[in-house]
Amino acid sequence: MATVSVKASKNYDIIIEKGALNRAGAIMKAAAGGEKVCVVTDDIVDGLYAGRLTSSLTAAGYAVEKFVIPHGEQSKCAAEFIRLLNFLARRRFTRTDVIAALGGGVVGDLAGFAAASYTRGMKFVQLPTTLLAAVDSSVGGKTAIDLDAGKNLAGAFYQPEAVICDYETLDTLSDEIFADGCAEVIKYAVIADSALFALLQSPVKAHPEQVITRCVEIKRDVVAEDEFDTGLRRILNFGHTIGHAVEANSDFTISHGKGVAIGMCAVAKASAAYGYCTKDCTGKIIDMVARYALPTVCPYGEPQLTAKALSDKKRRGSTIGLVVPTEIGKCRVVELPVDELSDFIRAGI
Repeated sequence: MATVSVKASKNYDIIIEKGALNRAGAIMKAAAGGEKVCVVTDDIVDGLYAGRLTSSLTAAGYAVEKFVIPHGEQSKCAAEFIRLLNFLARRRFTRTDVIAALGGGVVGDLAGFAAASYTRGMKFVQLPTTLLAAVDSSVGGKTAIDLDAGKNLAGAFYQPEAVICDYETLDTLSDEIFADGCAEVIKYAVIADSALFALLQSPVKAHPEQVITRCVEIKRDVVAEDEFDTGLRRILNFGHTIGHAVEANSDFTISHGKGVAIGMCAVAKASAAYGYCTKDCTGKIIDMVARYALPTVCPYGEPQLTAKALSDKKRRGSTIGLVVPTEIGKCRVVELPVDELSDFIRAGI
C-alpha cells in the first residue's frame, strides 16, 4: 500500500492498494462525508466492480444510486453530461452528497465535470480501474467532455476528495487497454524520471504499485506548482497535441493511449530534426513505445494533423506550446508559432 498526498486548492490523498475497493466506503466516508453516493461507471466496469463498490458503500452507511454509460470515448459528450446532471436532479442529490467515478478516463472526466457543475460543485471521488486513469487522468483535477471540434474543450479544474486506486482491477484489462496506460507511464518517464524509464525495461505488470506511485508522485509535484495549467503543468502534455489530432482524425477509433504513443514518437523525431534532443534520445523513446506493443508510426498526413491540432486547447493565440524532450527524463515547452506547426509535424511523421 502507498499513499500520496496532493496539496492543491483542495488537499487530498491518493490511496494505491490492492483490494482497496473492499474498504472504499469507509475511505470515502472519512474523506467526503455525505449521505448519498452516485456511482458513475460504464457498461463493462459495471459488471466487474460496481457490486463490490456498492456493498462497501452500503456498509459505510451510504444510500447508493448508479448511473451507467456506454463504454468508450463517444460517451464523453454533451448528451451524456446533461443526462447525468438530470439524473442527479431527479434523484435529489445535494451539494454535500458524493459522485464516485468508477472506471477509466472517460468515466472520471465525465463524472468529474458533472460534480463540478451540479449545484455549482458537489463532492467527488475517483476510483480508477485502468492503468491510464490510475497514473494520469484520475489525479490533478482536470475534468472535461469532448466537443465536435476536439477533445476536452469543455470542462473544469475540480479536485476530488480522494483517489482510491485498487490496482487489482488492472488484472481484468485486455492487453490492448493495459498498453494504453503504458503510453502515459512512458510519458512520465521521458519528461521527468530517467530511473523510471530504466525500470520500464522490465514489464509494468511486474511492479504495478511502484510504477503507479512514481507516476502519481510526478503529477502531484507538477500540480502542486501549477494547478491550472499555465506553466509547468504543460509538460504533462508530451505527445498529446499530435496524439489528440490522431484520435480526432480517427473519429476516436484510435484510443487515447495509442494516439499519445504516436504523438510522442512524432514529437521525438521532430525534436531531433530541430536540434532539441539527440537522435539517440529519439531512438530510445521509439524503442520503448514499441516494447509495449504501441504504434510508432502515424497513419495520417500533415494537413489532417495540423487542421485538428490548431483546435487544441494548448494553442494560445498565434502560438502553440509543444512539449519536446531534451534528454530522457527532461523536457521543455517550446512556444511554436502557429504558422510553423505544419513544418514541425511534417518533420515528425
